[in-house]
Amino acid sequence: MMDLDPNLHPLKLAAIVYRPADDVDGLLATFASDLICQGNRVGGIVQRNTKGAGGTRELMELIDLMTGAAIRICQPLGSGAGACKLDPAGLAEAATAVSRAVAANVDLVIVNKFSKQEAAGGGLRAEIADAVAAGRPLLTAVPDKCYDAWAYFTGSFGTTLLCERRIVEDWWREMSLREKRARVSAHFARTNPSSTADVGGTLPFRTRSLADHHVGRFDHG
Repeated sequence: MMDLDPNLHPLKLAAIVYRPADDVDGLLATFASDLICQGNRVGGIVQRNTKGAGGTRELMELIDLMTGAAIRICQPLGSGAGACKLDPAGLAEAATAVSRAVAANVDLVIVNKFSKQEAAGGGLRAEIADAVAAGRPLLTAVPDKCYDAWAYFTGSFGTTLLCERRIVEDWWREMSLREKRARVSAHFARTNPSSTADVGGTLPFRTRSLADHHVGRFDHG
């Protein structure tokens, strides 16, 4: 379980809970690309899936959002195999990409998934925890079968999102606005120590602990 700052707002840790039919990789990749084009500083990794020779098997690679470099994380099991296994060297490179984004103090860190490897205690679990501990807004995706492991890992903290672009955009709009207000408040407090500034705001949707949030729902109201 992560050791969370009691002042951390649940909007800063968001997970898209998805089902097998959802194209969560495409959603994260296009969302990240659009944010970067808008001038936001985004780091971390997204996943790109392509067909191999003959279109018989899907090849998986990660894209470093700060450099654009492709990271191969699959080791083929042979010409007749229908799957691949994770490449430790590729996973280490992906971990470095996430750590680099945290150190660069980007506006948003994206980690493509919290899945089987992370649920079992490996993968990019440590890098996700480090990003949250550093106070960086983080967005990831969690398959519904790993939801319980995610809830345990986060201590039932954070915001869950439907796998829909408009829902993710709503989250980003509110989260980034809150971040801007916090920066203004911090500056105001430094220059006017005897005064306080209101950095709150009315959320256009409801955030709650993961333990109380029904998987797949994201309530507006």
